[in-house]
Amino acid sequence: MADFQTIQAGEQTIAVRKDLRVPMRDGVTLAADAYHGTEDKPRPALIAMSAYGKELQALALTTPPQRRPSPMWDGCIEAGDIARVVKEDYVHVIGDMRGTGDSGGVMIGNYNAGGVPQGQDLYDLIEWVAEQPWCDGNVGMIGISYFGSMQVLAAAERPPHLKAIFVSGGHFDFYETTYHGGIMWFMPRAAREGRGGDSGIAHTNVKSRMQEVHSPEELRKLVDERLRDPDVAAWPNLVHVLKYPKNREFWFDIVMNDLDGEWYEERNPITLAENIDIPVYLQIDQGRGWTVDGHIELFNVLRGPKKLDIGSYPPMQSRPWIEEHDKMFRWYEYWLKGVDNGIMDEPPVSVFVEGSREVVTAQQWPPKEIEHQPLYLRPRRKLSSEPELMGAEHAAPDGFYQAPLTVTDQVEILSWSTEPFEEPTELIGPGAAHLFAEIDQDDTNFIMRLWDVAPNGSRQLITTGFLKASHRELDDRTTEGDPYHPHTRAVPVEPGKIEEYVLRLYPFAATFVPGHRLLVELSNDEPLADAHNALLPPDAFHLPVGRPVTHKIYRDAAHRSRLVLPFTKRTAARAATGR
Repeated sequence: MADFQTIQAGEQTIAVRKDLRVPMRDGVTLAADAYHGTEDKPRPALIAMSAYGKELQALALTTPPQRRPSPMWDGCIEAGDIARVVKEDYVHVIGDMRGTGDSGGVMIGNYNAGGVPQGQDLYDLIEWVAEQPWCDGNVGMIGISYFGSMQVLAAAERPPHLKAIFVSGGHFDFYETTYHGGIMWFMPRAAREGRGGDSGIAHTNVKSRMQEVHSPEELRKLVDERLRDPDVAAWPNLVHVLKYPKNREFWFDIVMNDLDGEWYEERNPITLAENIDIPVYLQIDQGRGWTVDGHIELFNVLRGPKKLDIGSYPPMQSRPWIEEHDKMFRWYEYWLKGVDNGIMDEPPVSVFVEGSREVVTAQQWPPKEIEHQPLYLRPRRKLSSEPELMGAEHAAPDGFYQAPLTVTDQVEILSWSTEPFEEPTELIGPGAAHLFAEIDQDDTNFIMRLWDVAPNGSRQLITTGFLKASHRELDDRTTEGDPYHPHTRAVPVEPGKIEEYVLRLYPFAATFVPGHRLLVELSNDEPLADAHNALLPPDAFHLPVGRPVTHKIYRDAAHRSRLVLPFTKRTAARAATGR
């Protein structure tokens, strides 16, 4: 069995089996490396698979972890701390998905491998690893983000030797990964093309699904139709991608599919997760609300043993990824090594509450009883628990004009604020923003950010909400404080008409301590730089509006624009009684 080389990682000697060839059922072979201790014995294996290249992941042995906003941070080094995995006596298997890196075959489209679901390849890989003499037959998986999504796809195929998974920061609802409230998010461009702090996909043989499905003539018509969107037409990179899609195939597919539906659902890990019955640990940090939302949705779908761990701000972990390893090894110690360490005796849900910095545990999400209560937008930029009594003729609307970023670098922002809180005020859960707005175009973006502002003016992001105005339709999942949009069609806005727009505020957990204020900001583009955006990769922003738009936000007796927020019951009762 001792057919390995050895390498040094500090004082640690690590055995490595390079360029293993793993056969798939259709004859394609995938490439993988296996790292483990030098003692010649079988061990549990932790598998990390992505399209980013296994050699990039090997930098975890030589590159100290970097935190954002370090320019050395590379968002694609996500397979975990190789030396730590080996020290804990596991085999760390790191491989390349079909059509990428050193693997054979072709990858067609996102989460699809040459017509073969990526979960099928992962099934074959897991079973091959379990049969190797250096593996004891117990297999788990490791890695964040893309690697995390691959874990869910693998588990949905039910490979017999996959005993448990530990998912951190995965992306699940693939439409919500690429369009937030219908507004295009640029981060998938970075992950696929290699831009702004991401190395991107290790292209070997990847192809656009759209180019495979449609004839050149059909595709030209679809591209022309997409370019009629003035937001797309105003952004040079998107024009270039649509006109010259070669080597940008995956990003081309995302740009071309701006509505939810079959194209996204067939590769939605949450849809597939109903098949999962093995133990699943889900971990996510606050600050990127759509990802928190996805973890909660996945947690609610899973039927087997499960845990949900929502951690503290900030939203981006180190690269190479090293965080959460203590939790992960405790999880795998129980499920892969059979050590009864008490982890399953603990509540399945754990939530870090910003502000109070408490950890709340429970059997379910939300971890406490909540009551959605309104805070109304009022004149003079105030938020109040009491609605406005005056009509629009006296409580004239707030407004802002936003020129497209082709001609300005100034992003206009409206804001409203509470008075300083006198008592600790706790909010946990999703929320909503009801905006009565009039615009002079047939579409715009509504981007909302909620902040905890300290007496000294420092502030921390609490949650966000996004909605493209033409995607304002709600579906039957909507409840008070918990709206859902189908995003299956775009309905142009009638210019000059007052419409109610309901933004989903992504789930969060925060306590506003005495002296702090809740500040809500509204814009149709994002500020080009601020303290929060500095923590994110440079491409982690949304497609700006490509036309000039005047916005009027009504908040009067007939148009009760408001936030609907998840106050915990104790907080809600105290607010109602004035105590």
